[in-house]
Amino acid sequence: MNATATLPSPEQMYQAIVDRDVEMEGIFIVAVKTTGIFCRPGCKAKTPNRENVEFFASTDEALAAGYRPCKRCRPLERAGSVPVWLTPLFEQMESAPSRRWTNADLQSLGLSPIRVRRWFQEHYRMTFHAYLRTRRIGLAVDGLQSGDDVLSVALDHGFQSLSGFRESLRKWTGHTPTDAKHKDPILVERVLTPLGPMLAAGNDAGLCLLEFVDRKMLPKQFERISKLFSQPILPGSHPVLAETARQLEEYFQGKRKTFDLPLRMDGTPFQSAVWQQLREIPFGETRSYQQLAVKVGKPTASRAVGRTNGDNRLAIVVPCHRVVRSDGHLCGYAGGLWRKKRLLQLEQATSSAGQLALPLDIDE
Repeated sequence: MNATATLPSPEQMYQAIVDRDVEMEGIFIVAVKTTGIFCRPGCKAKTPNRENVEFFASTDEALAAGYRPCKRCRPLERAGSVPVWLTPLFEQMESAPSRRWTNADLQSLGLSPIRVRRWFQEHYRMTFHAYLRTRRIGLAVDGLQSGDDVLSVALDHGFQSLSGFRESLRKWTGHTPTDAKHKDPILVERVLTPLGPMLAAGNDAGLCLLEFVDRKMLPKQFERISKLFSQPILPGSHPVLAETARQLEEYFQGKRKTFDLPLRMDGTPFQSAVWQQLREIPFGETRSYQQLAVKVGKPTASRAVGRTNGDNRLAIVVPCHRVVRSDGHLCGYAGGLWRKKRLLQLEQATSSAGQLALPLDIDE
């Protein structure tokens, strides 16, 4: 998406690599003349001198100029991809999804338990062992809903006793095995995008959450949807999540302007009206909070519209990033104002010849 966007000034880009500013990810690539390597802005390698660097809008441009990708920050991969050092662990987890892992098991693979814990906390918002427990619970729920007996399900998924399985199920889902047979969980899966990884949550009823993983309010959002829909939230895959990932990929490639996904957007009548108006803002255009307030028949409710905008649980798909202040300044985006600017630049560059309809200034 960065090939069509205007780059920041060289001074801004150099300062970004000095600061290792991850918010510049996806905006530019830095190449080091003395090593022949190109990196992400947030790469933790030693900062090169200013006279030894040049900047590119994309990895393709850096490759065409003869540079090779950094092995440390891996700029050819999507941010949030499973790193090489962690790949063997994921392969073993896939081959034996019900296995109980210990720190000694991790160390036998040459992995630091602390490093693994930190990676899972950053990318899944839970520790490695918590992730394993919820994953095993999810597989157990699938077994129960398929008609398997409770004892077999418990033993097959690594639980040492029936009582231990019941307690874990109650702790993580709030349900007994009997209840779990008839209560579909909300499944959560990571989706990689050029602006960083996102978490998508949904099931047969539709997509109910799509947020960037670094959003501070994400844990509270999960609590809200669990209570709102009275369903447990567990790691897992689902066709609606796979379709969400596919449509997001097309969106970032400039091949899709609207999303065709089943959505669960339960809210108050006012919230529902605002969210519907968000979906009606055309691709590549913007509206002000005041304009939305008028549209929903509440011309003095600009602040309430802003709060409802912030309560939107479906980033990009329900395009709250298309709402700006009346003077064109950007403000109020939970995913980060830098992402809001990038999304608008992508859309406006795709819909026209790259002419921005608004200045896209960020109001700090």
